[in-house]
Amino acid sequence: MAKHNPPSKNGVAGLIALMNILRSEDGCAWDNEQTHQSLIEYLLEESFEFAEAVESGDRQAIREELGDVLLQVVFHSRIAQEDKLDPFNIDDVANVITNKLVKRHPHIFGDSGELSKEQVEANWEQIKQKEKGRTSITDGVPVAMPALMHADKLITRVKSVDENIAQVKKSPRVENLAQELQGEEEVGQFLLSFVAMCNEKGIDSESALRKAISKYRDEIKKSEN
Repeated sequence: MAKHNPPSKNGVAGLIALMNILRSEDGCAWDNEQTHQSLIEYLLEESFEFAEAVESGDRQAIREELGDVLLQVVFHSRIAQEDKLDPFNIDDVANVITNKLVKRHPHIFGDSGELSKEQVEANWEQIKQKEKGRTSITDGVPVAMPALMHADKLITRVKSVDENIAQVKKSPRVENLAQELQGEEEVGQFLLSFVAMCNEKGIDSESALRKAISKYRDEIKKSEN
């Protein structure tokens, strides 16, 4: 005989009810053992699988992978709800992001007036820095991000916040090459070829870029002072 009946609710409420059953005393042993830390690898994996589904254009896969990502949010929220010192639930999580979005869209919910896309991005970063009490624009850019994504995030943030802050130094060879490359496909092929060349030379391209990014972060902080 089944321990529990499946939730009668549909949608997000049904998923929350299901997770409550799985994390109950007579629920699933595996689910009950999980922590925020143990679930990190699954959140990353599901995020990458969702990105892959989007790139494939497969609508069914997108829907399925979004569900897997949503499960991780519900799972982490349920674990947080059980914390004895600082509990919060999925409604608290939703309220935090809702309030954050309202504050960061003063051109929609305030009286700052119409803003261009570039102004919206710059305003977003400035508001974010004030909210979190950040002293450097490098704050909040996770060091653990994949190196290429990390580099792009830093460069974009520097451009959107302050052009006087240290820019990435581009060699003449890179400038000349950039003029030759046309479009995303050629750039992608070049990056793949460059990684292959690093591999042949015994150089870990991810590690090499991480070291360059670390130096660039230091340059940014120096130029901010």
